[in-house]
Amino acid sequence: MKRLLRNVLRSSWVQRAVGFLAAEWLRLVWLTNRFSFEPTDVYELVEPQQPAIFAFWHGQHFMTPFIKTKQSHRAKVLISLHRDGEFNAIAAERPRHRHHPRLRRSRLGVPSQGWRRRFREMVRALEEGYNVALTADVPKRSRVAGLGIIMLARESGRPIMPFAMATSRFIRLKNWDRTTINLPFGKGALVGIEAVVVPPDADAETMEKLRAELEANLNEATRRAYARLGRPQGAAHG
Repeated sequence: MKRLLRNVLRSSWVQRAVGFLAAEWLRLVWLTNRFSFEPTDVYELVEPQQPAIFAFWHGQHFMTPFIKTKQSHRAKVLISLHRDGEFNAIAAERPRHRHHPRLRRSRLGVPSQGWRRRFREMVRALEEGYNVALTADVPKRSRVAGLGIIMLARESGRPIMPFAMATSRFIRLKNWDRTTINLPFGKGALVGIEAVVVPPDADAETMEKLRAELEANLNEATRRAYARLGRPQGAAHG
């Protein structure tokens, strides 16, 4: 039975159907939540620094495709190799997000041929003027930032933009990343934190310091986002 279920979930028609439903659900959430922004001029502050690496926590990422506001804001999204990533990819490639082509994801920080290939793809995307969006977590270790994203910033010379998006109404799942399912008809918040810039000559000690800074910034952005909505408990994890 488990094998049958896995095969069904891997089928292209099921993935397309789930992706379509997810995209339409997220569109409803976006349209029916009144979003506020911190800082209020966040788009004006970020735009001159593009292309950039946009970082957010896994499980808190479903609304992130909606941050694009201009045709010129080209982005590539790093998508998980797991079947859940396929659902996310299909949802992100729906018409509202058609300018968000995907980069398939490998485990950033793991020295493998697949990792090196994905890493080069991301560096090349940034060189071509695309923003790159990805979750910062170490695989299966929620809200622990990995060194991979710091390495990407060092190699590309592009800044990391940590941010969080939240809604006042949500369902929290009991999985490894405590995934948040955003709900419609409430309020929303987008909070951006000051960019993390990695020098091209950063040594191991500097990179670890910046990794910890990124982790702290993402946690602070998440805390502020839920606090703006009057739901401070939403930022809790575990």
